Amino acid sequence: MFKKISCESAKEKIHSRSECALLDIREHGQYGEGHPFLSVNCPYSDFEQSVARLVPNTKVPVILMDNADGIAEKAADIMNTMGYSAVFMMDGGAPAWSKAGYTLYKGVNLPSKTLGEVIEHHEHPKVISPQTLAEWKSQAKPMHLFDCRPPNEYDKMTIPGALCVPNGELAHRLGALVQDSETPIVVTCAGRTRGLIGAAGLERLGLSNPIYAVENGTQGWALASYSLSHKNGQPEMPALDDTGLAISRKRAEALIAKENLRCINVEEFEDLANDTDRTLYLVDVRSISEYSRGHLPGAVHSWSGQVSQASDLIIGVRRARVVLSDDTGMRAAIAAVWLRAIQYEVYILRETSPSSLKPNWQRSAPRLPECQPLEQFTAQTALQALQTGRAQLIDLRSSQDFRKGHIQGAHWASRARLGSVDKTRPAILLANNAPAAAYAADDLRRSGVEVIGQINGGMGAWGKASYALESSPSNPPDEDCIDFLFFVHDRHDGNLESARRYLEWETGLIGMLDEDEHASFNLS
Repeated sequence: MFKKISCESAKEKIHSRSECALLDIREHGQYGEGHPFLSVNCPYSDFEQSVARLVPNTKVPVILMDNADGIAEKAADIMNTMGYSAVFMMDGGAPAWSKAGYTLYKGVNLPSKTLGEVIEHHEHPKVISPQTLAEWKSQAKPMHLFDCRPPNEYDKMTIPGALCVPNGELAHRLGALVQDSETPIVVTCAGRTRGLIGAAGLERLGLSNPIYAVENGTQGWALASYSLSHKNGQPEMPALDDTGLAISRKRAEALIAKENLRCINVEEFEDLANDTDRTLYLVDVRSISEYSRGHLPGAVHSWSGQVSQASDLIIGVRRARVVLSDDTGMRAAIAAVWLRAIQYEVYILRETSPSSLKPNWQRSAPRLPECQPLEQFTAQTALQALQTGRAQLIDLRSSQDFRKGHIQGAHWASRARLGSVDKTRPAILLANNAPAAAYAADDLRRSGVEVIGQINGGMGAWGKASYALESSPSNPPDEDCIDFLFFVHDRHDGNLESARRYLEWETGLIGMLDEDEHASFNLS
């Protein structure tokens, strides 16, 4: 069962002192074109798996917001089968939120993006203009230039000469990278947020080195008519010897004490896990390589600098408890400072050995619904069924992947909009995510479509069979691509006007906040 709730009551709940999740279950493009400030995207196309990850406690109040299109009722029914006991549906969805006079914000990661602007207003980290940085480079002025984004973003583009060391990792590995106290440290990101936060985080370490954020990051560099470096690879993090690790530990202890951060041991962590009235997340903030070599059971990975910058990708519940798993404590301490600033209850657990924690620590966890298994078609048998007209092919991949290349005759569909599927012909499904395909198949069957199976191995199997594909740059049309955010999507691909609009959007965020949204930050 679920209850309807007005948008006014929903706003009061999400800004209260108690835990609450406001899930926007529209697709990513719809969400990015306008959503409540503290909402988290949990698209219906992958709802079961996403909600279990974002809201791991079935007791927490969850508010579902759709586009007043009936999807919230479907999602609420699913949550009831998963064991959630406090599900609310926002009456009227996103249109009602706007009609009530509340802002629907464009973009993604809103609290995190706004945090960077709040930090600039509150702490005034030093900023270096692209022109000055270019002058320093031309003069071969000594400096340490770091790109504070994860390696996959660094690979796409960076300022020439920048080393890839993400926020948090930089503070941790600084003993190996910066061994003097005079040379300026310059950090850049793609825009504003992570550069400002990266500089502010390093300032908290009490270094003597001058610390700067590049004004507007790589976009500012491009707007100043300087060339970016592309295809930079995804480097491993710089190695630390015993001396470097000792420096990290010493600086972590000082930062933890200065910021009054809370550290816990494994026994205290298990006490938190036993409190089923609260939501608990366990996040390993070491590098992806370290995480892959071994981590605590139930821990998810996030780069230290990303856990606060994209918190809504892993943390769906406002004011939840977040435990950060680390070794020296430095990466966790940097992350904890910023997570606390956006009002999560944060703890540092300096433990990464998988054997130190019981695998079943998660309490009140949701149960993924069972779904009818799908018959697996090889690429060859699927092709035969399509060519003979025995079946239609429903492509459930992203709209942009479909545009780039799809099987001839395939019909693109989003699980959120299956009404366009032909009910007179059996369907074979194509998807990158097998569980999501199985849940979509159940929806199709309920709507009257006979689903006879899916292509085993998805598009990869089709490619291995060397079967032809066709592209369709305008099919599906833009208005149907509800899973893709067109808002300044090409700002990193040479569209300088998009870059300008994006930076204007970032700098304008603080001015858009209402009183409750302003109160979502705490830098005291």
